[in-house]
Amino acid sequence: MLFNYEAIESGSGIKRNGSIDAVNVDVAISSLQRRNLVLANIKEAEASNSLFGKQIVWFDRVSTKDVVILSRQLATLFDAQVSALRVFKLLSSETENRKLAGILVTVCDDIQSGSSISTALAKHPKVFTPFYVSMVKAGEESGKLNEVFDYLADYLDRSFELVSKVRGALVYPAFVFITFVVVMILMFTMVIPKISGILIDSGGSLPVYTQIILGISNFLVNYGFIILGLAVVAGFFLIRFIRTSAGRVVFDRLKLSIPYISTLYKKLYLSRLSDNMNTMLVSGIPIVRALELTANVIDNKIYQDVINQAAEAVKSGKTLSDSLSGNPDAIPGIVVQMVKVGEESGEVGTVLKTVAKFYVREVETAVASIISVIEPAMIVLLGGGVAILLASVLVPIYSIAGAQ
Repeated sequence: MLFNYEAIESGSGIKRNGSIDAVNVDVAISSLQRRNLVLANIKEAEASNSLFGKQIVWFDRVSTKDVVILSRQLATLFDAQVSALRVFKLLSSETENRKLAGILVTVCDDIQSGSSISTALAKHPKVFTPFYVSMVKAGEESGKLNEVFDYLADYLDRSFELVSKVRGALVYPAFVFITFVVVMILMFTMVIPKISGILIDSGGSLPVYTQIILGISNFLVNYGFIILGLAVVAGFFLIRFIRTSAGRVVFDRLKLSIPYISTLYKKLYLSRLSDNMNTMLVSGIPIVRALELTANVIDNKIYQDVINQAAEAVKSGKTLSDSLSGNPDAIPGIVVQMVKVGEESGEVGTVLKTVAKFYVREVETAVASIISVIEPAMIVLLGGGVAILLASVLVPIYSIAGAQ
């Protein structure tokens, strides 16, 4: 529950206004008192983003952009030698995202109770991933929290920008495809049935392609809702299957099998692998732990298994390059050779950074290439489909008019 409060900071007498996320009002009061605040007023916040009195979680979600901004702020404040407790107090009262503000208040309370920053952040895995927490822990151990938060902000920013480009590039083709489907459905269920009566009443023989179009139209008109229901049910079970371990393996393998699309995904995963490893190695995280964390954030079960196998191989004494060389379909030889050069020069992190930049450019190029092919193909498909439908109907009409 979210509570708005008015309080006075004991000692300084400064008035504070803000909000706090807590299980109930007693917990909220206790939490605020531990922050040396004397409460003047506290009440439950009105659910402004609500529907029928129920809070909509979507409006209070913590986005990647919020975490990037938070990481930048943390880096700046730690660089200014501000204490951890003071840092999180300041940010909890300044952040605009209510959910994130509540989480920061909880983190602040945990730190005040004696927890480390990484331990306090680990209690909120939906916002701070194991990768994020491990990076913070490495920063605590090395005394370079400001640098680590800068690394995290840069990494999250790069990752968010790359994924946004890929998704954004696919918006137009998806829009064209949906438009095509909607136009076809409207033509078959609304336009063709009205014209089919004229064609049938004429008594003339209809071309085969026209009979096929009329048959499809008649089928959709009579059984369209049944097909729609079956499609919804099939979609529901498909989504449930994909969320299972076996379904995820099938779906992830499919993404790596489709021509052109597989090339894009492989380059995306390789850029993510290289960028993750570079960020963690530069921060002082051991190679084995870096591989384990990278496997968890790679977002593909096939690559996850490959990276976990590499981690086990490194544990047994193999070098990183040798550990990655056993799966040429997932990890190209060029990447293995680059890592080997980095091992020989003692600059694995720097080499991986170069590899990451290379594959980011490759992803952008692959996206541009795919879009340059998909866009005209979709337009031709849309125009061709409509043209075939119109020809199937108009040709017989012209024939009937000519016969008369």
